[in-house]
Amino acid sequence: MYGNWEQNGRMPEAQEKALLDYVEGGGAFLPIHCASACYGASPSFVKLVGARFRSHGDGVFAPETTREKHPVTDGYRSFKAWDETYVHSDHTEDRTVLQTRDGEPWTWVREQGKGKVFYTASGHDHRVWDTPEYHELLWRGIMWSVGKEARAKLRELGLPELKFAKAQLPGYLQRQTIEEYQLPLPPEESLKLAQVPPGFELSLFASEPDIVNPIAIRFDERGRAFVLETIDYPNNLQQGELGHDRLTICEDTDGDHRADRFTRFAEKLSIPTSLVFAYDGVIITNGSEILYLRDTDGDDRADVRTPLFRGFNMGDTHAGPSNLRLAPDGWIYATIGYSGFRGQVGGQETSFTQGIFRFRLNGDPAATAPGSDGTLQELVQLEYIQPTTNNTWGLDFTEEFDIFASTANGNPSAYVTFPRSEYERFQIEQPRTPRADFRDPFNPSSADIRQVENHTTST
Repeated sequence: MYGNWEQNGRMPEAQEKALLDYVEGGGAFLPIHCASACYGASPSFVKLVGARFRSHGDGVFAPETTREKHPVTDGYRSFKAWDETYVHSDHTEDRTVLQTRDGEPWTWVREQGKGKVFYTASGHDHRVWDTPEYHELLWRGIMWSVGKEARAKLRELGLPELKFAKAQLPGYLQRQTIEEYQLPLPPEESLKLAQVPPGFELSLFASEPDIVNPIAIRFDERGRAFVLETIDYPNNLQQGELGHDRLTICEDTDGDHRADRFTRFAEKLSIPTSLVFAYDGVIITNGSEILYLRDTDGDDRADVRTPLFRGFNMGDTHAGPSNLRLAPDGWIYATIGYSGFRGQVGGQETSFTQGIFRFRLNGDPAATAPGSDGTLQELVQLEYIQPTTNNTWGLDFTEEFDIFASTANGNPSAYVTFPRSEYERFQIEQPRTPRADFRDPFNPSSADIRQVENHTTST
């Protein structure tokens, strides 16, 4: 718990009971820094924390470890940093003080019922949070608090135990600069950080160097992953069949749930962003075109490669088409960003901008010869559905076939009302997709790195 709410107020009764029941039933509670300033009028909460914040100054100091043989501090070395100099009141007697600052209790632990509580007054801002020693202190507090069973589970995952040197810190905590923090993690380190619902587990199916820069994935009926890999995205769009991107089949042949066979279904693509299985083949976005791929001889390599239609503007490559989805009505739905579309489809000139569109084919694409423009656009029926608020990527359907979308900035959920053709039929101006979210503010972990036009909204 890291926050500063209701310094002189009470914790809501139901919440306080839930928290106490959780801890006394064996849960771990770690109030950090300003959490001791919360709910001062709730004696039970103050007792749970172990003391109550009273006042502070500030300065550069190193807390002194006064109990070196406790599991949390055994082998731990303190650190010097700028922080607020907390002074507390309402101290409890049933705690074990591990660190002090000028004689003031600073870091302590206590037990309540079957649960454990860890508190440290350190941690006002990044000058403390950025130090590996502080991460280590919190890690030790967590590992002590969660108990033996949880620690055993963490050991199975390869995470460090209570006693460890800095060299044993997870790799992502050993990084020292912004540039290092922006480097990708190895798959094994990334798995340790992933959070999944209770009862779920993640395992590695495929990674570098077998696949590179995956941008879209679909599993076929045989459990094989078709993965679009893009080296060209976003800055190196290639024309014709000169691209460096590819569609790879990742297959598990020995039943260990990890891909061991990698087959290039199609190569020489450029900035493909999405794929869908349809018409006995695979349909993908490929730069300015929608491309149909099909394997007719069973070697898992596309020997049919025909553009269905062209016209997507690639002036900004991350604002083009994406998220192809075969819907229950037999149409293929997709999103388009603000780069927009202008091209000939079904013999008609068509144009639209950011929003939702759909298309279907009136014939077998593998049995139809391309037209004079090299595409199958005469087979295609294309319909624009509704404009969205800005650059759009997300698309999904409910069981009732309501259509939802998400945009890149400030509008994480929107829903489709009626297609443009219905508004045109009644000569009504079509609005953009209405919001399906509540515009709840986002509070980033740092204000130093943020998108320039969206400070407290989703991006």
